[in-house]
Amino acid sequence: MRRRVSHALMYLMMFIIAFLVLAPLAMLLLASFKTPMEIALGNPFDLPEALRVDNFVKVYHQAKIGTAFKNSMILSLLSVGFNILLGTMTAYVLIRYEFKCKKLIMGMFMFAMVLPFYTTEIARFQIINKMGLYNSLMAPLVIYIGTDMMQIYIYAQYIEKIPFSLEEAAMIDGASFVQIFWKIVFPMLLPASSTLGIIKFVEVINDMYIPYLYMPSSRLTTLSTALMKFAGQRNMDWGKLSAAILFVLLPTMVIYLIFQRTIMDGMTCGAVKE
Repeated sequence: MRRRVSHALMYLMMFIIAFLVLAPLAMLLLASFKTPMEIALGNPFDLPEALRVDNFVKVYHQAKIGTAFKNSMILSLLSVGFNILLGTMTAYVLIRYEFKCKKLIMGMFMFAMVLPFYTTEIARFQIINKMGLYNSLMAPLVIYIGTDMMQIYIYAQYIEKIPFSLEEAAMIDGASFVQIFWKIVFPMLLPASSTLGIIKFVEVINDMYIPYLYMPSSRLTTLSTALMKFAGQRNMDWGKLSAAILFVLLPTMVIYLIFQRTIMDGMTCGAVKE
């Protein structure tokens, strides 16, 4: 009897969670095919009178979705590439080598992770502006490629599983530290790199704050900042806004559906020691 009750509660909780996740998506999908009059007078879950694609067409042209998609892809792909490169090298040096101020550097990474970002935003904005990167794609790119503690932790789990005897054998054969990293260590970090790369890709493509603050130019709009064109303080076109949100959600959903197994495997594989 207890087992049945526990199973019933578990299924009930899973149903509630699924409803809370899927209900907003269903509302967005239905609203994107409705007219403003249908949205104002009807129920959010009412079916549209007809499958109109006018909202999608208007959003594509008004928000310049093609340009926004190109800018988002440039930022996401470059950020992922540089982030993986810097993250693997940083984790490898911190885990494998002993040097002065190692604990201090690790502490600085920890401190940066728990420090609220808005407390340093003014200083960061001034640095970006002094570097001459404001209102360019390089401004958010410099911010995105930074390595964080989560990356170092996940990479550390994989590096600790790599037998040090492989690196010693390569040293005996005359390989340099750079060759050891690129030819032995880095290929073994590809599962973790794929997982962190997908997470970083989704994080960058969904970010609205940094592109909106550092790239105000209309030619530098991204998928996330394109939503601002349909949201105002006094009026809001919910049909167009819903269609725009679906445009933004599409790359993220495709990435998750294709690589969901890779994400889970990369997060858990390196955490088990044999």
